[in-house]
Amino acid sequence: MKTVVITGSARGFGLEMLKLFRINDFNTVICDISKESITTAKEELEKINSKGKILSFEVDITKEEEVKDLINKVIKEVKTIDIWINNAGVNQPNKPIWELDKETIDRLIDIDLKGTITCSKLIMQTMIKQKSGQIFNVEGHGSNDAKILGLSLYGTSKRAVTYFTEALAYEAEQKNTNVLIGKITPGIMITNFITTALGDGEKITLDEKTKKVYNILGDYPETIAEFMVEKIINNEKNNVKFTWLTNRKAAWRFMTSGFNKRDFFSK
Repeated sequence: MKTVVITGSARGFGLEMLKLFRINDFNTVICDISKESITTAKEELEKINSKGKILSFEVDITKEEEVKDLINKVIKEVKTIDIWINNAGVNQPNKPIWELDKETIDRLIDIDLKGTITCSKLIMQTMIKQKSGQIFNVEGHGSNDAKILGLSLYGTSKRAVTYFTEALAYEAEQKNTNVLIGKITPGIMITNFITTALGDGEKITLDEKTKKVYNILGDYPETIAEFMVEKIINNEKNNVKFTWLTNRKAAWRFMTSGFNKRDFFSK
């Protein structure tokens, strides 16, 4: 039986992916920093009939020893880790770069970029020993060089994640590791991520123009997760990129927005 670990998976996109992996009889591993959210997530997964086990761990991905401990405990319990998805991340306050303090900059880079690098490095070592496995990193705003006022630091981290993932895929192939590396590009997901900075409840106020764009291009995480999990389970290639919001789909959304009204912010 295969095992999937997803960081930042106690809610949102990560949790929705875990639900689908569980439906497909994977051992599912919840990895998050919030003990309360982990408990709730585990209860949701237990409602799904599956042959797979549910494991859960409170982990700070910015701390290498905690990630090592997570990997060791999972391997001890289920022998192998077949898929690892670096999904954990935080948003930035809606401010230009020069208004961000050092604590904010350090925290975002530590989680969104360095956390991804640390987890990738450690799970890569395990998968090389296994001679198999897949690692996926989640792209975001900035991965394609797009720029929006108030998202420049977050975009910088995601642009770096894109390069890092492609470099990791190249090295994995050059060294004949049998480990597959890929990118997940979910587009705009309607979760509390877009209205909360740094993961601790600091609210982000969206202007009406931004809300309009999100209403046109956004989707709930369960919709995107269904697309991504199927792609991941069936993947057999290195350096892949799975994109939900393609340019063609975005263009069609704008063209049809006049009669296909959606409002994610009315509640």
